Amino acid sequence: MVDFKLSLPDQLRKEAEAAGLLSPRAIERLLREEIRRRRVDKFFAAADRLAALDLPILSDEEIAQEIHLARRPTAA
Repeated sequence: MVDFKLSLPDQLRKEAEAAGLLSPRAIERLLREEIRRRRVDKFFAAADRLAALDLPILSDEEIAQEIHLARRPTAA
């Protein structure tokens, strides 16, 4: 649990209060939504970088083999 003090311009504070955005529950929801949005952005950025590598397309058999290898137990 964390407590914090937030400094906002008066007009923004009034609007946020009127919209119910300054309650702990609302702030938690906003933070969770922002974390999710950033994860999605990172995912798509990684997908774009992967697409830019111009790698050959794997056949269905090659994909099945990669899945099989990934699922194979490793020696401990």
